[in-house]
Amino acid sequence: MIHSIFKENMEEILDNIIDEGIHIVDSSGRIVYYNKFASDLDNINPAEAMGRHILEIYPSLTEETSTILLVLKTGKPIINHQQTFKNYRGLQITTINSTIPIKSGKRVVGAIEISKDITEVKKLSEKLVDLQAELLKDRRADKKFEANKAVYTFADIIGTSDNMLKLKKDAMAVSDSPSPVMVSGETGTGKELLVHSIHNASGRRNKPFIAQNCAALPETLLESILFGTVRGSFTGAETRPGLFELADGGTLFLDEINSMSLTLQAKLLRVIQDGNVRRIGDTKVTHVDVRIMTAINIDPMRALEEKSIRDDLFYRLSVISLKMPSLRERYDDLPHMIKHFIDKYNTSLKKAIEVVEKDVLDFFMVYPWPGNVRELEHTIEGAMNIAEGKKIYSSSLPYYMAETFKRTKLNTQEENIKPLKDMLADMEKSALQQAIQKTGGNISHAAELLEIPRQTLQYKLLKYGIVPKSGQ
Repeated sequence: MIHSIFKENMEEILDNIIDEGIHIVDSSGRIVYYNKFASDLDNINPAEAMGRHILEIYPSLTEETSTILLVLKTGKPIINHQQTFKNYRGLQITTINSTIPIKSGKRVVGAIEISKDITEVKKLSEKLVDLQAELLKDRRADKKFEANKAVYTFADIIGTSDNMLKLKKDAMAVSDSPSPVMVSGETGTGKELLVHSIHNASGRRNKPFIAQNCAALPETLLESILFGTVRGSFTGAETRPGLFELADGGTLFLDEINSMSLTLQAKLLRVIQDGNVRRIGDTKVTHVDVRIMTAINIDPMRALEEKSIRDDLFYRLSVISLKMPSLRERYDDLPHMIKHFIDKYNTSLKKAIEVVEKDVLDFFMVYPWPGNVRELEHTIEGAMNIAEGKKIYSSSLPYYMAETFKRTKLNTQEENIKPLKDMLADMEKSALQQAIQKTGGNISHAAELLEIPRQTLQYKLLKYGIVPKSGQ
């Protein structure tokens, strides 16, 4: 009992230290304690930091530049070391750190770091507030613009696998650049989340963030929304600014850019090249300062080969090219993401789930996750709605996945096991054939039934050699 009382009092003491940040990590570099001053300094809620690896919270650092990781590696203290880094929100901070290893005998079991802020944080914060007030005062757009802000930051990107750490480091490095960014990756990998994070880590974080899905609207409507209109330019047209004008000073994110018509792509290229926008039906031009970020859900080279994106536009938009890996390319991150989603839905669903059952976890580690992170999240959410107790069992999985789980488990008991990828491919092919047959060959309707993009369905039909007999 005396130990628990001591622990409670010690945490209270550390939390009330008002001018120094204190981090305590375990031997793997994961945060086990984070005081209030450190959370204020880094702009992150302590609950978000607990259990996270230090490089997740500070993606601009590396194993070589992090004083904490160096102490864990060498077992030697580092005293009064000046360190400049960017936190996950992109703010540059300079601290004086004293980092001391925590040992059990000769074994290093953790480290404690005491950080003193030597930057003019208060002055910087006031300056940012003033800039934001000036922006709101000078904006010509209506007040609906105020809701157009990026939501996510790098702290929301879960993962410590090598490819994810490199991706976050690269994305952080280019956050302040004015150059266009193109993010490629399969549907459901989190491309928009990465774009939000780059914007929020940039100097444009307090400026507009406007997002538009290019596949969601017809060509003419998309053109008027992008560039704006003047009254009378076409039937029903009113004078209003387009997204380029609304995003002035900030970021315009165009999702599924390869779905935009080639004609509109040519008009977009002209605006990107000179920064001048002319509303439909107008004679005058308006110069805008907008950083363009785009996303594409197929391989960029394939988009070029299929002529779904103009060569000249592609090379202009992909000055900075980033790729969100599929879940299949980072299975090491799967346990962390599962825990993240369990914690998330425990709160909203008022559950007390702790883990997924071992057989289910083993299945998850070989399942190909065609829907990527989005499919994983929906799987966990659906299972937690049904699950009772503290574990998620196969009986709580969505029907299609539970069936695959059963077949996978049955096949593993046979001598001649068919490779899982082949079995899943057969199931996928069968599902495609059923959907095409049920819709009479109508690809658009079949895509809706399967809940996948039409373009993805066309690709898969070609992959499996399935030719619809009729429909379009």
